[in-house]
Amino acid sequence: MAPLKGKVETEIEIKAPAEKFYNIFKSRAHHVPNISSGSIQGVQVHEGDWETHGSIKSWNYSVGDEVGVFKEKVEYNDENKSITLNGVEGDVFKYFKSFKPFYQFTQKDEGSIATLSIAYEKLNDNVPAPDKYVGLMVNIIKDLDAHFIKA
Repeated sequence: MAPLKGKVETEIEIKAPAEKFYNIFKSRAHHVPNISSGSIQGVQVHEGDWETHGSIKSWNYSVGDEVGVFKEKVEYNDENKSITLNGVEGDVFKYFKSFKPFYQFTQKDEGSIATLSIAYEKLNDNVPAPDKYVGLMVNIIKDLDAHFIKA
């Protein structure tokens, strides 16, 4: 029997500075749908505002043939340039009891590293690990990187 709790993680190299990625998620998340429209169709604030720790946002996403909504309560860590999205409701909860995407941006001499992960607990054994959602996160970061490099 596969464990119900787990974590999927990947790292990608990006060209733009870590600070730019952290700042768009922290202060300007409403720009993400314009930059990564293939992955994110919209984002709204439900409680709080765009940049306050503990604010609740709702994301409209598509991954493969699946279109869904993900509502999260955000935690920012300025020192580590990391963002944790604590899932509170949405389509992923048809399959998962808990769902917590995590983004961290680390500056290197040239470019940065994005560490992307999702800690999760499945509702049952038949649910696959959320690899496709990490793929969605990768697509968003690649779109943002291309945008920052052009800008």
